[in-house]
Amino acid sequence: MNEKIKAMKKNKLTVYLCLLALLILNGGVVKAQYDAMFSQYMFNEMFINPAYAGSKEAMSATVLHRQQWLNFPGRPVTTSFSLHGPLMGQKMGLGLSVLNEKIGVLNRNLIYANYAYRIKTSDKGRLAFGLMAGIHNQVNRFADLKTTDAGDVQVSQNSPSTIAPNFGSGIYYNTDKFYAGFSIPRMVDDRVTFDAVGNPIENIKVDFTRFHYYFTLGYVFTLGESLKLKPQAMVKAVQNAPIQYDINANFLIANRIWAGLGYRSNSSAIGLLGAQITPQLMASYSYDYGLNAIQKYSQGSHELAISYLFAYKGRRVISPRYF
Repeated sequence: MNEKIKAMKKNKLTVYLCLLALLILNGGVVKAQYDAMFSQYMFNEMFINPAYAGSKEAMSATVLHRQQWLNFPGRPVTTSFSLHGPLMGQKMGLGLSVLNEKIGVLNRNLIYANYAYRIKTSDKGRLAFGLMAGIHNQVNRFADLKTTDAGDVQVSQNSPSTIAPNFGSGIYYNTDKFYAGFSIPRMVDDRVTFDAVGNPIENIKVDFTRFHYYFTLGYVFTLGESLKLKPQAMVKAVQNAPIQYDINANFLIANRIWAGLGYRSNSSAIGLLGAQITPQLMASYSYDYGLNAIQKYSQGSHELAISYLFAYKGRRVISPRYF
């Protein structure tokens, strides 16, 4: 009897966690629009700012994989891929960004095309204006839920797949040692809610009160012949929610090893470690230690990033990329 009660409680917990995730994502308990979170946002800048496209000297590809709140039922699992490069002597940039995220029973995919127009402001400085446009796809795997009521028709099958358009814009300025950007990456409120029998109700509209505003900033200080310091920050603001900021500082040792610490407001302490394996290939890992109650039930969050900078024919990449 005790085992049966434990099993029922476990099943209910899974349902509650999944439904809570759905409510958060669909605006049922918070008014702010949802956006994916990364600790190594500096390696995934194009996903939050289309003006970043083409900012490197050659085509660049980056993969990030994040396992959030390890061992927590229904935890977010996020994977993103971006590819971008300069055109016409770095006067323009084109890119593609893709993201898949699973939270509880929710599975969503984002695909964006990115365009940037870049203006040379000095020997080493460029100012870029960017646009991004794409689609969001979402499906809820209700059939995966384990409930105490067998045959519950409300969760017996998955929700229909929904597709909605979206777009964003941004500006980005960079030199070889400094960058700053401001962007609104997703301007369409495309939340999906459900009626009493589980049919999706799409709400597609431009809503200024739900915009996520991003501001990013970074600089590289030379401390010695073989030591550099790269502090950087990201501030995210949306109406009806507290301002969130990420700050971190990384040391670059002998142009090969990255190591540093970070902090996300009211959320996590972050450790980062990476290697510039070659001037073209970089791999980096971060660990988030939760500073709130959820850390009691999880083993933190893990994130892996791999970037590769392609050399054009007849041309070599001779220096590591700081941003």
